[in-house]
Amino acid sequence: MIVEDEFLTKLRRYFGLNLYEVKIWTALLSRGVSTAGELSDIANVPRSRSYDVLESLEKKGFVVLKLGKPIKYLAVAPDEVVERVKKNFQEEAKTRVKNLENLKSTDVLQELKTLHNKGIELVEPMDMSGSLRGRHNIYNHLESAIRNASKSISIMTTSEGLLRKVDALKPTLEKIKKKGVKIRIAAPMTKDTKKLVKDLANIAEIKHTSENARFCVIDGQDLLFMIMDDKEVHPTYDIGIWMKSPYFASTVENMFDMHWRTTK
Repeated sequence: MIVEDEFLTKLRRYFGLNLYEVKIWTALLSRGVSTAGELSDIANVPRSRSYDVLESLEKKGFVVLKLGKPIKYLAVAPDEVVERVKKNFQEEAKTRVKNLENLKSTDVLQELKTLHNKGIELVEPMDMSGSLRGRHNIYNHLESAIRNASKSISIMTTSEGLLRKVDALKPTLEKIKKKGVKIRIAAPMTKDTKKLVKDLANIAEIKHTSENARFCVIDGQDLLFMIMDDKEVHPTYDIGIWMKSPYFASTVENMFDMHWRTTK
């Protein structure tokens, strides 16, 4: 049985399997029921590994051990496998989230913080900057920075950017608003964005701007700005520049203030 490498790669990505597992599984699917030795020959997997691989697939719900001798394995229907894998992923995710929450109260996190603080002391101010590739990474960094704000947040974005930020950052913005953080957003107002203004009325001040800029200043200390037009770049190729520079960040915020005062 010949299965294209591209198809095997997709299966590994979707189901979280290794190469031997997808080879044995697809081989068993093509046979319905088979022995470990037969599957080893069909899938071109070392016979010494086939038993371990089948045991792993059995634990994950892909195969069923058939009663009788010689030992044979029965393939589970793909639809059922999808449901089982989905359930396993959900349970695993819950466990990992719980472990990370518990980590907050352990000495491990404190040791990590100590290491980070010591490292930061050795970093030159000019080194407190970096580039972020991909909109997913940009928003992850932006959310983290916003979450730690204590005084103010000034955002200038596009109409599409405003829609994205409301969708991704609204819960975080609500939390910091309750802490007394001042939030201002300047963006072009369209039919779609005007609907959001009412939803954000209790969270942020929003004004219309005709400027085509994308940046965020946090507490006059941190600055994150995007260097590409979001209408012309694919999300995976979007690039953001982050820097912790009170001098530069406060300068940009002063420019934002001037623009804010002259905008109705």
